[in-house]
Amino acid sequence: MHDAKTRLSELVKVVEETHETVLICRQGEPVAELKALTKRGLDRLKPHPDLKPLYVAPNYDPVAPLTENEWPEESR
Repeated sequence: MHDAKTRLSELVKVVEETHETVLICRQGEPVAELKALTKRGLDRLKPHPDLKPLYVAPNYDPVAPLTENEWPEESR
């Protein structure tokens, strides 16, 4: 684990260039894999087209109660 942490950028470069999987162990026991993303994996990182126009104001509180003006007319 310590070796992987100190050599992480080197290991990432090897994975990028060779597409090999690097097994990371703690005390001789495998705990993680470092592997290159496939084209399919890269596609999963792109936002869904329907979510692109979504904008949330920085001061928006999704759990704040609605004000009187925010309730639909039929609920008043």
